[in-house]
Amino acid sequence: MKPAAFRYHAPKTVDEAVALLAEVAPEDGRVLAGGQSLVPTMAFRLAKPGHLVDINGIAALDRLEVKGGKLVIGACVRHSAFDKPVCDGPLGRLLANVVRHIAHYPIRNRGTFCGSLAHADPASEWALVLTALDGEILARSAKGERVIAARDFFQAIMTTALRDDELLVEARLPVLAAGTRCGFYEFSRRAGDFAMAAAVGVYRFDGGKMGEPRVALGGVEPTPRRIAEAEKALSGAEPGDKAFRAAASAAAAAVDPMEDATTSAEFRRDLVLAVTRRALERAAA
Repeated sequence: MKPAAFRYHAPKTVDEAVALLAEVAPEDGRVLAGGQSLVPTMAFRLAKPGHLVDINGIAALDRLEVKGGKLVIGACVRHSAFDKPVCDGPLGRLLANVVRHIAHYPIRNRGTFCGSLAHADPASEWALVLTALDGEILARSAKGERVIAARDFFQAIMTTALRDDELLVEARLPVLAAGTRCGFYEFSRRAGDFAMAAAVGVYRFDGGKMGEPRVALGGVEPTPRRIAEAEKALSGAEPGDKAFRAAASAAAAAVDPMEDATTSAEFRRDLVLAVTRRALERAAA
């Protein structure tokens, strides 16, 4: 099929883009960055935007830098930018590990980090990372700017706190201290498929024991989230199989898994046991 008719706009500045969004949002105006999710839904006419605001010509949105202790990722930064560490230390290595699990090479060359956040698929690896690290996004409209924490941004399946007239300008991740241990693991039926369950595990050593642990799950519930029960099981414990299995069991007990035609809630709960433990094991390796 072919998309329904729409008007195309190609702003050259962020100011121009948000002014356009203010004008066309009431007519289902949409932002086009990588287009790896939007364009297929348009082709099947599951989405029929009246206007497309193409932000690829805005050089300021291709920003990728460390500033003020945070990695700033502009709205036009592609997945493939993370094929190699984009910053020193644990954060750069974590992102380079995660990106290999996102779809396939052609999609990573075109799709964007921030586009994945805005799409808010439950299985999004970047949404999971943003949640695990308590990142934030900067949204801008003709009325001004606001910063939205990850815990407030993802609201339901493919639903965020972003308003129709707002542009997701950038995402921000805290730079992790040297010595922080990070692990990621996801399960999918085939390489490149959407994750049926994924986990991020983060902790630092404090006197030979785990301090400030973070455990977050994606692909299990409608939105990614940190699992406080699993983090409590890790805090103050020695890293190892006993603690990791305890955290995995706590995570499995805490979730309310989604169910669909091919995957039962109980199967996803079993996956939580595996992906949580393996993410923590990879953090320790």
